[in-house]
Amino acid sequence: MRVGVVGAGMAAARFAQQIAARDPRISVTVFGDEMYAPYNRALLADVLSARFGAEAIGLPVGPSAVVRVGARVSALDAERCSLRLADGEVHSFDAIVLATGAGPVLPPMRNLRVAGRPHGSFTSTGSTGPTAPTELTGQTVAGPVASAPAAPPAAPAPAPAPAPPSRGEPNLELLGGVHAFRSLDDCAALADAAPRAERAVVIGGGVLGVSAARALAALGVAVEIVHQGPHLMERHLDAQAASALLCGLAELGVAVYLDNRARALTGTEHVTGVELANGHVLDADLVVLACGVRPRVALARDAGLRVDTGIVVDDRLATSAAGIYAIGDCAEFAGDVHGLAAAAWDQADVLAAHLTGGGERYAGSRTMMRLTAGPLAVAAFGATGARAGDDVVRLADPTRNAYKKLVMRGDRLVAGILIGDLATAGALTRAFERDDPLPADPLHLLAVPGAYR
Repeated sequence: MRVGVVGAGMAAARFAQQIAARDPRISVTVFGDEMYAPYNRALLADVLSARFGAEAIGLPVGPSAVVRVGARVSALDAERCSLRLADGEVHSFDAIVLATGAGPVLPPMRNLRVAGRPHGSFTSTGSTGPTAPTELTGQTVAGPVASAPAAPPAAPAPAPAPAPPSRGEPNLELLGGVHAFRSLDDCAALADAAPRAERAVVIGGGVLGVSAARALAALGVAVEIVHQGPHLMERHLDAQAASALLCGLAELGVAVYLDNRARALTGTEHVTGVELANGHVLDADLVVLACGVRPRVALARDAGLRVDTGIVVDDRLATSAAGIYAIGDCAEFAGDVHGLAAAAWDQADVLAAHLTGGGERYAGSRTMMRLTAGPLAVAAFGATGARAGDDVVRLADPTRNAYKKLVMRGDRLVAGILIGDLATAGALTRAFERDDPLPADPLHLLAVPGAYR
């Protein structure tokens, strides 16, 4: 059996590794846009802050997988189960797995892009690639919230942005000093720019934005976060947890502007500031876009597959076309696109089992998120809000910016948030993942490391 995988991210690596473990006779070829074998994107902030080298975040793919780096897939023929590369090569397979991931979202801002050059990370498919692919066999690569300032006297309006390029015709580049933060190339560009930067603004206060901010702060850059939401990381944290996180960021020297929208950039060739919706301009010579991601579905849509927010799959991770599957950030199951590593790995495991004769079915994933670095330590799992009838246990220590919350439904743990002290995170996530009954006194799960086995 020959399997082609489009995308060389975390889902693809896990799938290739699982196939090799289950049936090494199956041939797996992974096509990746980037010039790197699969790596752990969740650790990019640690590479940026120099906690890890790029080689340390490589992911194993199994001894039999062939990874073709710098190999952009330009077309999928679902009827023939074949892939066409940007250089014209055509490859046929018995099954194809779309693991195209998600690309960074461009916020609606004036003066964000300038004409004249390809714009890198923000293509219509979220990828670019060289014309000469390279083949790798079985390798791995390696404080207080800042209040919204009063608007200053009116300043000259920034130049309007050119019209967005038509789909498939990317001919614009981000204004100088503006960066995405989604790949090792983005990481290298930021690491190169940071020593010369005086002030950085991170647009977006989700997991990625907070990660980027603390990494830049660790490099000695003054950092401000602009976030539209009422509190940081609202997908994972409640307001009280986000308040503890704010204090941790303040200790790093990071200022945060909540309920604020960045509407324009100032500067001609290079960014000089970020204009907020109220007219105030934050000085900046470095801007990081962390406004979320969008599933990369262009390849699937062009091939006639069913696409909604993501590529629609069933409980075998099969798309609407026979022999074509999708996993990871690009896949949509039961109306959900998870966008988290744990879900991508769950899907990869189920698909590998299915293609090797197993009977496993995907029933969704339990969401989990973890962020640790220096004084910032965050873990969250499940939905942040509690339903009527749920029991909620909270422990808070404002003097240490520590906050812990458990949500229980009967004798089951359905959600949790830990800020500051993650000593019990492992035990709690195990209880959550296994859906086992909790002990009679769940409070000690928050206080005693390893209390739940």
